[in-house]
Amino acid sequence: MHAIETLSAFAQQFQQRPLSDEVVRHAKRALIDWYAAAYPGAADRAVGILRAVLLDEPAADAAGLVGGGSATARAAALINGAAAHAAELDDSYRDAMYHPGAATIAAALAACQEQEMSGARLLRAIVTGYEVSTRIGVVLGRAHYRYWHSTGTVGTFGAAAAAGSAYGLDRAQFAHALGTAATFAAGLQQAFRSDSMSKPLHAGRAAEAGVLAAKAARRGLTGAMDMLDGEDGLGRAMSNAPAWDDIGDTLGKDFHITRLTFKNHVGCGHTFAAIDAALALRERAGFDWRAIRRIHVHTYRPALDIACYGMPASAGEARFSLRYVVAHALRYGSVRLDAYRDERVNDPEIRALIALMDVSTDPDIDAAFPASRSARVEIESVAGERHVHFQRDRKGDPEAPLSDAELNDKFMELVAPHLGMPAARARLDDLWRVEQRPDLRAMT
Repeated sequence: MHAIETLSAFAQQFQQRPLSDEVVRHAKRALIDWYAAAYPGAADRAVGILRAVLLDEPAADAAGLVGGGSATARAAALINGAAAHAAELDDSYRDAMYHPGAATIAAALAACQEQEMSGARLLRAIVTGYEVSTRIGVVLGRAHYRYWHSTGTVGTFGAAAAAGSAYGLDRAQFAHALGTAATFAAGLQQAFRSDSMSKPLHAGRAAEAGVLAAKAARRGLTGAMDMLDGEDGLGRAMSNAPAWDDIGDTLGKDFHITRLTFKNHVGCGHTFAAIDAALALRERAGFDWRAIRRIHVHTYRPALDIACYGMPASAGEARFSLRYVVAHALRYGSVRLDAYRDERVNDPEIRALIALMDVSTDPDIDAAFPASRSARVEIESVAGERHVHFQRDRKGDPEAPLSDAELNDKFMELVAPHLGMPAARARLDDLWRVEQRPDLRAMT
């Protein structure tokens, strides 16, 4: 049996199974975090351009847009998926090196709204997309992540599976949707190793492609069953020809959605262990950032490759600058949205700290990636003192998760500026009870 057939068999059977209270709770946490990321992302310039391009086209309005308005299911998935990724606040499944929520939830929400479905159906669609796609990401592994942006590639499968759940696909249709999604999968890391506006479009196109693949499969469009594991399939073309034999072993038993990472800082997640370490050092008695003589950051290789900018020249580069975010944490005690204002990016005090910093790969830390995302930060003072902190897990990882209260705080911090405090609080309360909603028309 091909991997796609294994995954589609699970997807179809899973639609008839009850969801445990634990899985429902974690699916709601993922949905809340998605909205927390999408509202600030909806104000991103790239998302505004997408709205202008797509909403200029005549179409029937079937799904809502975060930030207001409505569009076709495909356009809504594209715009909302891009918005959920644009502010660098979306969730991740660490072992797959992948942000599943941006595309998966955007597709699930658009398809469920188009079908006028309930909140319970939305949660089931979300779980279906997460469980199918994260397993594909794990198999593709680090070799895939060398060049490809997994949120764009693997996200296409999450979106297709989630939309397929909403559209009520049977086993064969699920398989054809995944086969078509495989040939849609794209997204190159060069888009964010250079200063461009393209990165959030990876998530948006993944969401839109998944909806299209599921819609087409429902109408009878076929996809190849060996698109993952075939001789010229995705595994060989985009990875190191990995083995797919065990992909279904834990489906329906071990739910990956219960082990997500929710971001506790704003920016590239590969920098977060170093930020946490810097903040821990900052909390030590007698710390004075003005008395730093040298800063050493040791972490895993992809953190250096992806968060690669030394002295960033823009907010986009700053989000992918390990040196910048560590310096900002040491100077200001946090890395939130305000870290990327122009006056912060050009702050001479932050730039002075960057000039004192060197970054390097630690072989042991690198060997533990992707299952572990660690960093060690060392600070030498002008008085000759040396302070070291090793951060094994990032705050927000499954080993150090955000509590429900912390997730609520994140939501309110990010959404209240857009909706106002009372409306944001009402939206949050509504999301915690989403399984009780008979329809989703007011969900954006």
